[in-house]
Amino acid sequence: MSSTYGTIFKISTFGESHGPGIGVIIDGCPAGLPFDTDFIQQELARRKPGQSRITTQRREADEFEVLSGVFEGQTQGTPIALLIRNTDQRSKDYGHIAQQFRPSHADYTYQAKYGSRDYRGGGRSSARETAARVAAGAVAKLLLAQQGVQIRAYVSQVGTLKLGKAYTELDLGLAEDNAVRCPDPETAERMFQHIDDIRKRGDSIGGIVDCVVSGAPVGWGEPVFDKLHAELGKAMLSINAVKGFEYGSGFAGVEQLGSEHNDEFYIEAGAGSEPGRVRTRTNQSGGIQGGISNGEDIYFRTAFKPVATIMQDQDSVDVNGDPVTVSGKGRHDPCVVPRAVPIVEAMAALVLADMYLRNKLARV
Repeated sequence: MSSTYGTIFKISTFGESHGPGIGVIIDGCPAGLPFDTDFIQQELARRKPGQSRITTQRREADEFEVLSGVFEGQTQGTPIALLIRNTDQRSKDYGHIAQQFRPSHADYTYQAKYGSRDYRGGGRSSARETAARVAAGAVAKLLLAQQGVQIRAYVSQVGTLKLGKAYTELDLGLAEDNAVRCPDPETAERMFQHIDDIRKRGDSIGGIVDCVVSGAPVGWGEPVFDKLHAELGKAMLSINAVKGFEYGSGFAGVEQLGSEHNDEFYIEAGAGSEPGRVRTRTNQSGGIQGGISNGEDIYFRTAFKPVATIMQDQDSVDVNGDPVTVSGKGRHDPCVVPRAVPIVEAMAALVLADMYLRNKLARV
């Protein structure tokens, strides 16, 4: 089972949803990076459960411990090990599905592939694992901030409720001001009520998270197989419940002519003696051309399905192939996208940190 991502800035996550804890080992982080524990804890707080009545009511502080790789507030260039202990497991909530396959979960596929599975919250297939990614992504963000790179994600759609505005029309800082993490207060309130209504019915709903990367220079990304957008797509699709990824104009681009879709170049005048730089008048490319960043904003969208666990009876089969009725129990999000925002940002940061270091190495 592969639990590792990255080429130079590499992470390996470990642990299960109902085990003693989860964690991550970060390898390849340069020495001398100021290790801001408050920032990392803040990022984990954005993802942790129990934030509002439209998220799972599991209570985890998600406080992390540094086991290695940091000394006197700085990274040492050695592997960084971070541990987050589980403190609010209720494994008894899952005893009834020990022999049953929950619809649209990984129960059946894990059982078929490995011959056994941890049914307590899904084990490794649980979204609990993403807390380790957020911790690692926070370290990647610290590295990227030194290069002037900022990553901001937000909820743009819940079910059929769409924000309907481009990110350039929004104050993305407002996304953290509400429980849904939508930067438009009026739309956020409608989304919140919609999720809450669905929660009361014992059901779930999906949504879309948009992400914008500003400040990335020209040149990040590798030609052919390791294109920047391909790595971003892989990273996003590795997140639990993700069903779709698009960048730039995405699927809507098929409705345009080439003359409408092409991003024309021009030279932006430099300040003082600074030379002008190449810019594009539009950004249908989403900041990536030929798999390499072009200096414009990188933007993409990630689609999340409705959470598979619902508080309703569903038909299924057990490990013996006999028909059963699966009853939803436990504590689960009725909509994953509010808590997915920091996860999307974290995975984008991990991709970009790796690409930054790969590009740096290529120029040595």
